[in-house]
Amino acid sequence: MAVSEILSALSDNNRRRVLEILKKGKISSGDLAKELEMTPQALSYHLSKLKKADLIYETKHKNFIYYELNLTVLDEAVLWIVNLRGENDDKS
Repeated sequence: MAVSEILSALSDNNRRRVLEILKKGKISSGDLAKELEMTPQALSYHLSKLKKADLIYETKHKNFIYYELNLTVLDEAVLWIVNLRGENDDKS
């Protein structure tokens, strides 16, 4: 996954709020919209951006769609940011 897509997805406060809720565990799109006090249309837009960045998983069960964090991609983004600092940061 491109780091630029991940950082772009993380740049929006609403998407960061979605991720904060998802860190508690899997949740349905309806419950997520209620917790965020967001319309389903607005939530769909943000979920689309997060899915494109591979930051969340989507699973379907009967008539419901559930979302959860993709921690692997988050780990990759954090590793990239840490590596950006370089090895000479211990001198401070």
